[in-house]
Amino acid sequence: MPEKTLGQRLVRAKRKIREAGIPYRVPPPELLPGRLDSVLHVLYLIFNEGYSATSGAAIVRRELTGEAIRLTRVLDQLLPDQPEALGLLALMLLQDSRREARQADSGELIVLGAQDRSRWDGGRIADGMSVLDRAAHLGAPGPYQLQAAISAVHAEARSADETDWPRIVLLYDRLLEVAPSPVVALNRAVAISRASGAAAALPIVDELRDSGSLTGYHLLHSTRAELLRQLGRMDEARSEYEQAAALATNAAERAFLRRRLTDLDDDRMRHSERART
Repeated sequence: MPEKTLGQRLVRAKRKIREAGIPYRVPPPELLPGRLDSVLHVLYLIFNEGYSATSGAAIVRRELTGEAIRLTRVLDQLLPDQPEALGLLALMLLQDSRREARQADSGELIVLGAQDRSRWDGGRIADGMSVLDRAAHLGAPGPYQLQAAISAVHAEARSADETDWPRIVLLYDRLLEVAPSPVVALNRAVAISRASGAAAALPIVDELRDSGSLTGYHLLHSTRAELLRQLGRMDEARSEYEQAAALATNAAERAFLRRRLTDLDDDRMRHSERART
């Protein structure tokens, strides 16, 4: 929401607290678990904004990812053996391990499949795997543990081609059961495209588009564009890339999508030349 709107909400909340004489109290231990989900959600949002910034020229905002990880470690110390707190910490560590490989010195975005995995932080990966193992021994996995498990599959693969995509699809199936959302469904479709091909994934993405649940979400259009490109439907792919670029608010992502448009034109030219010969 706009900063002005949020500022007004904070002012109203402070006024209500002051006028009602609501005292500040640290909740007793028995009330803390009931508040945990909200705290985890906020930490997750902080990390996500740091991991994939919504604006600016940089993809990663290190001050946010670092602070989110620090606070989640503090939470684990204050409330030890909470499986989802551990799951979130593992997720953050495993994703943050890719930080140095996600953007070139030129500012160019580097997608997961094209990243130099030798630049992934092995210490972060080992730490994340250890934390995930702790979480797994505490009970049925929740959404943060499942997302961490997906990140772990990527971390275990020596290259993009060696990634166990069928396993990732199964993890997304489970995640969709415990925490259904259009974004999870879209990510699952990407995994299905890698495991079974673009033709298997496109109907899922089309259904999400038709539902209107991801209206204005640039990654819906960029995902659909990539699937259409793989299927040789270049004109449709171009339209989707254009929509994605128009909706992207991060400069590096927008530049990446525009470059994909150029690549699309190059692919079409090569196809035309092959057809003539």
